[in-house]
Amino acid sequence: MKERDDMYFPYLRGRQFELIALRELVEKDVLSSKIIPVIEPVKLSSTLLKTIEMYGNNNKKLAFITNPGVGSFKSEWREEKNKKLKENLKEYLKENDNILYMHILKPHENQDDFINKHAESMGTICDNRDAIPVYTEFFSDRDVKYNLIPDESGFRRKIRRNRVLLADKFNKQNRNNDYIRVDDEPFSEDHLFYSEDGYVGFSDYSVVGKDYSETGFAPYAVAIHIVYFDEDKSLRIKHFVSDSNDDISDQAGKFQEALTKLIVWNKEKRLNTVAMREFEGLYEREAYPGLGTVKKLTIMHHLELIGQYLDEE
Repeated sequence: MKERDDMYFPYLRGRQFELIALRELVEKDVLSSKIIPVIEPVKLSSTLLKTIEMYGNNNKKLAFITNPGVGSFKSEWREEKNKKLKENLKEYLKENDNILYMHILKPHENQDDFINKHAESMGTICDNRDAIPVYTEFFSDRDVKYNLIPDESGFRRKIRRNRVLLADKFNKQNRNNDYIRVDDEPFSEDHLFYSEDGYVGFSDYSVVGKDYSETGFAPYAVAIHIVYFDEDKSLRIKHFVSDSNDDISDQAGKFQEALTKLIVWNKEKRLNTVAMREFEGLYEREAYPGLGTVKKLTIMHHLELIGQYLDEE
């Protein structure tokens, strides 16, 4: 199989801190060229525009889903008050030659409009068995750059070209407190075996997971999710959870409890990423940046660590 430059496709919803994570990876020049982030836009926001502009200005590749399945992006696109944002987004996308347009395949949906607009730079996402005939009808004889599919025989038999393995690797618990019971667990081996399994790349939902919720809430426990490589180069994930978890008070104190465990653990592991250095700085200053920033840093760490591995390989 011909070696490709692009290997890892982290699939992220376009919420504020996911987008800021993608932007800061580029700003700090730690995003490997072998990584193409996939954005499913959930809001029509200035943060989304700034992220696309940042990737264009720095000649970085980005995949943009044209028909998001979650969030309020589609309804906001139709609102008159968002006309300026909409026009600017169109312009940024048009000016950026490194944009790959991705389309989520849905049953009984005509793809002609998408194909006519993006014939030269497009990809598909098919994680619905009933949508496989859509791929067969519209895309099987086209040179689609990437086709994201689950590692299941029903998809592999029908979608054979330029396949990217899509999987949700994050074992999401109902409550942050529940991670205490599974504080260290396997995360992924896809980076080791995707090529010999017949894929040109691999994709996951980072340390956020596939499940999407519009609303957030103050948790009883604070958890920090950090991926690391085991001795056999498989990827594991360690969950650092606060101790004083009886109520939702003192989020800053809970964060310091979880962060202290992370800092002590990393004295031995010596993980060296921008995000880990920021965690160390927060520990030294006894600062609390908010849970959104904590999520941002865990995503940044994951993507930079994978990039380090791919670049070394």
